[in-house]
Amino acid sequence: MVWTGTWVAERLGVELIGHEELPALLGLALRRNPKRAHLLVSSVLGKHVPQRPSVVYGSGLDLGRRVRALLGDEEAARSVVLGYAETATALGHAVADGLGLAPYLHSTRRPVAGVARAGGFEESHSHATSHLLLPEDPKLLAGDGTLVLVDDEFSTGNTVLNTVRALHERYPRDRYVVVALVDMRSPSDLGRLDAFAAEIGARVDLVSGAAGTVRLPDGVLEKGQALVRRHETPYEPATRAAAGAAVRIDLGWPEGVPDGGRHGFTPAHRAALETALPTMARRIAEAVGGAEAATTTGALAAMETLAATGAPTAAEPLATTEAPAATHGPAATDAPAPTDGAATDGPAATDAPPTGDAPPAAAPTPPGPPPAGPRVLVLGFEELMYAPLRLGTALEDAGHDVRYSTTTRSPVLAVDDPGYAIRTRIVFPAHDDPADGPGERYAYNVAGAGFDAVVVVVDSTADTPALHAPDGLLAQLAAHIPRVVLAVVPSYEPSTPHATSTPYAPQVSDAEDHEDSEAPERSSMLPEPLRGPAFSSYAPEEVGWLLQDLSDVELEAPTEEREEAIQSGGAHYAESLPVEYQPNARYQELFRSALESSAARIARAVGTVTETVLAERPGRNPVLVSLARAGTPVGVLMRRWAAARHGLDLPHYAVSIVRGRGIDANALRWLAAHHDPADVVFVDGWTGKGAITRELAEAISVFEETEGITGFDPEIAVLADPGSCVRTYGTREDFLIPSACLNSTVSGLISRTVLRADLVGPDDFHGGKFYRELADADVSNDFLDAVAARFDEVTGTVDIDVKELLATDRTPTWEGWAAVERISEEYGIHDVNLVKPGVGETTRVLLRRVPWKILAKRGADADLAHIRLLAEQRGVPVEEVDDLPYSCVGLIHPQYTKGATGADGKAVVSQ
Repeated sequence: MVWTGTWVAERLGVELIGHEELPALLGLALRRNPKRAHLLVSSVLGKHVPQRPSVVYGSGLDLGRRVRALLGDEEAARSVVLGYAETATALGHAVADGLGLAPYLHSTRRPVAGVARAGGFEESHSHATSHLLLPEDPKLLAGDGTLVLVDDEFSTGNTVLNTVRALHERYPRDRYVVVALVDMRSPSDLGRLDAFAAEIGARVDLVSGAAGTVRLPDGVLEKGQALVRRHETPYEPATRAAAGAAVRIDLGWPEGVPDGGRHGFTPAHRAALETALPTMARRIAEAVGGAEAATTTGALAAMETLAATGAPTAAEPLATTEAPAATHGPAATDAPAPTDGAATDGPAATDAPPTGDAPPAAAPTPPGPPPAGPRVLVLGFEELMYAPLRLGTALEDAGHDVRYSTTTRSPVLAVDDPGYAIRTRIVFPAHDDPADGPGERYAYNVAGAGFDAVVVVVDSTADTPALHAPDGLLAQLAAHIPRVVLAVVPSYEPSTPHATSTPYAPQVSDAEDHEDSEAPERSSMLPEPLRGPAFSSYAPEEVGWLLQDLSDVELEAPTEEREEAIQSGGAHYAESLPVEYQPNARYQELFRSALESSAARIARAVGTVTETVLAERPGRNPVLVSLARAGTPVGVLMRRWAAARHGLDLPHYAVSIVRGRGIDANALRWLAAHHDPADVVFVDGWTGKGAITRELAEAISVFEETEGITGFDPEIAVLADPGSCVRTYGTREDFLIPSACLNSTVSGLISRTVLRADLVGPDDFHGGKFYRELADADVSNDFLDAVAARFDEVTGTVDIDVKELLATDRTPTWEGWAAVERISEEYGIHDVNLVKPGVGETTRVLLRRVPWKILAKRGADADLAHIRLLAEQRGVPVEEVDDLPYSCVGLIHPQYTKGATGADGKAVVSQ
């Protein structure tokens, strides 16, 4: 049989080195991922390659029995097993089943309201990296027994180290066991686990089924990406109408059993499920029974019909590798594995962690003749792997011809070649309303595999209209497989916000210890970005907010109280929020008039700054990171321009930066884990005196020095740069940007960001509020749509502007900073932070602070109508001046205390 890694190995020079059984256990494919070129495709995991359920389950069971032999029954009963989403959730379950005595939890990317996070970690090379830990009982991880971490492969060790580091800080313990189907660490990574164990003062053992490494030639990432581009073809969904709707059955879990292990799975749960499995399998077999007449021959005839209509199929029926579990050799710890399925008390393991050089796995054995009857695929759903796997084993035990695999988020190139591990792919939209927004999902090696029936197992959260839509998963499967059965299991619903009544209590010594073991209110986890409509009125694909939601916290304070506290040094401006100013009808009409008259001008600036950013990064797709909140509408518009003009789908996030406190370092860590820092482009609305420009440059320098993460460019791209503080801008004119006229109601209903020690811990994102109650006054999307509607008419002008800009010396002159220093001294303020230059900053002064007076450039009336109206409403004088590099400058009341006057002896009218 041709090794399913041949195609990649021949083209990229990638080598699989190690036990001679590795080619039977692993194939190679190419990721559509900017961080890693290759993908190790397991033939015994049941993720990308359909496999007999008994082989998949048996590989995990065997590893679990070896871990029990290593630990002994007493320690095994005190341990907790943790699996990794999404690939290793069923493998972790099977390992826990092999231990027999330990509760199980797997990480998840699906948040659940009412369930406290008990930790989390990052998987740096993955396409979707942040993992949540959401046990029903938050004390599950608080015990001091061994933590067993299970993943499909142990490659660099980064994922495990990130996990242990995050959990050990909160719940220290003496021992960890790492379990993987294959240990594929490079020679340079082999010592990291030992060094890390010594660093934290704990023992770390490794149990794997086979060992080896992947030798990568220089430049493999770039070569792999080029190969993907060369062979990637647009996916055309199958267009053959399904013969009928999928057969739907509801499979109830045994009472009290949480769904799939996301929230804890105990030995008691395991026993209840084992009892219920035969009945559940019989119901599925009855539903599949309608496919008895659809033999494999019939399925192949149907596929020939599909080929004639242009639907994608394999050139030949896909051969499913019948490799045995890669875990039947002696344990890597030299502790003998039980031979009868029961755990034994083997000899103690050595004191030093194993080196990872596991003995070879058992040689593959030829499969026996397949059972009679239809060929059935049980297809799980992303993280929901264990339930469909066990349903598959029950069907197999009953004599059915069954294979098992699951859908996935992983974007992988498909090549119809026997020497490539991913032969075909089915593409469909996400159907579980994921927290990180919509996107493509995949089922690999299913089309063209000769299945007569497919049983799709999802939980009730994922049983949505999108699943049943014409382009949804069920329709795509029906175009390739004669009979589709949908089996739905109930999703977990917490009984209380912090349930503590589940049967797995950790070992605690007294009531004080019990109290201390509660999960933290916020953990060191870096969660996925917040997105609309749950957070902000923007569409989820428009922006992801790297903030934590403080919407339920009372943070607003009267303007005068805030100003007094800020100027007296008693509080920082970011520790509270101003009361959201709601404009009257006259001001709202002025906003709409200003938007109508300036939309084309703004569109031109948007196009100019976007095209400049793209021109400065040829061949790369920028990652837009707007500085919340003024930069966020600009970032959304830049993203829309790139999509409309170039067909680009640029990632866009919003992060917090606070004057005097720097940029959110946790947001930078998240960005570095998900994207190449060199691709990040920071975006803001406008520059004033350049304070934020300086703040960002200093913060990036400190971050790189302390974190060792480099590559971020501290340059900011702005719509308007009247202060001449940056190199990348849409214009250097100081004109009215209507998004500066309002607060949250033009910024997705999001507050200014908050940084307060009692709310934002060292491992948290900065905070922000979503003002849902202001939805009736929201014009955020009106602003975006009005500007985007003018893109086409300014395209020619933008091309000329960009050509001229790129040929111009754009070195910042910091003219604005010099003007601010001069004004500060001339007006007796002596604090540049109280001088806010430009239309945008002056508007902020009038909306959020205690203004003293406004300086207006003589003749700049066209852009200052709203400034004059706000000044009139607040009793603030407007002084006409000459020789001003800005259209206007706002002066904050100097030396303000409640009821005090400014340098001219005048007080101001409260808002």
